[in-house]
Amino acid sequence: MELSEIRTQIDAVDDQLLQLFLERMALSEEVAAYKNEHHLPILNKERERAILAKVTEKAGEKERYAYHLFSTLFELARSRQAELINAPTKVASQVQASLAAGSEVFPQTGLVACQGVEGANSQVACDRVLPRGSIVYVKTFAAVAAAVESGLCKFGVLPIENSSNGSVRAVYDLLQDHNLSIVRSTRLCIRHELLALPGAKPEDITEIYSHEQAIGQCSKFLNGLNGVRVIPCPNTAVAAQMVAESRYPHAAAISSHPCAALYGLECVNDSIQDSDNNYTRFICVSKDPAIYAGANRISLIISADNKPGALYDILSKLAALGINMTKLESCPVTGRNFEFIFYLELEASVLEPGVLSMLEELERTCPGFRFLGSYAEV
Repeated sequence: MELSEIRTQIDAVDDQLLQLFLERMALSEEVAAYKNEHHLPILNKERERAILAKVTEKAGEKERYAYHLFSTLFELARSRQAELINAPTKVASQVQASLAAGSEVFPQTGLVACQGVEGANSQVACDRVLPRGSIVYVKTFAAVAAAVESGLCKFGVLPIENSSNGSVRAVYDLLQDHNLSIVRSTRLCIRHELLALPGAKPEDITEIYSHEQAIGQCSKFLNGLNGVRVIPCPNTAVAAQMVAESRYPHAAAISSHPCAALYGLECVNDSIQDSDNNYTRFICVSKDPAIYAGANRISLIISADNKPGALYDILSKLAALGINMTKLESCPVTGRNFEFIFYLELEASVLEPGVLSMLEELERTCPGFRFLGSYAEV
């Protein structure tokens, strides 16, 4: 048989498949109406499992493919039913309230909490997110969260991940433990330099100060040094400030070029970071949830049952809608053995068809679910 003839037959089968698929989805809508009337849950795992067992038995050597085909059909049917079910959910209320609280333009002013001192990368991120904001400097990431949660500051800016050194786990922990909503994000290209007092030579340096993330981002350079102590401190700008105030000629800081001018230091090496493609992403958090115009990212915290396929069941809901997941981070639950929660970031708007229904279905089916916000990255 010629290839063109085979393809003609495939086209005919595809037409039949499409018609049967539409009939199946129509029946799923009738099921949704029944479940709505009788207050039944969307998911019926026992029935799905029975169908999959029958399908794989009949499919013979192609049972693996049949299993995935019908699993996808189930997910699509559940997604459609979720759009039709009237059961109220917390996330739907959160999204509606957040949309009402937002506006066409993100605020340009307001008090914003920032960890560090003048010249810190967080300060640059603050200026990027709120160009005319008033910065309140605090010592720790936890203090940023506390300032926002208490109402002292309307916003807080926190680093959440770096392209070279990974996630800032302390910030993920804060999102888990505090009542914060992500309303904006931005990313900065980070350039580290080795700064010291004027006249200092590289061979004279015996101790280097910086933040742990910056130290990790310059690990190759630091590992090549002999007899030099590397000392973590709260912030790269704080490190520059400490070296300047110490007047100790053998101390240096891994910091930024603007901090050299700000604190009267000189660059003794401007090629110390592991990668020139070094970006840090910052989030702007608020106590009061709000979704502003242009929001195209969604952040969630979820947990899954400790059983095979549990995470797949969650991710398949995203695949069914064609939603791109840009972040999946697992974190252990404090005080529990080998239990994890997951941080998800999605490229999607809550206004897109099916997205809110998908979030509602996640809330209904996941043991733990928290909507952290929908926002734009600038």
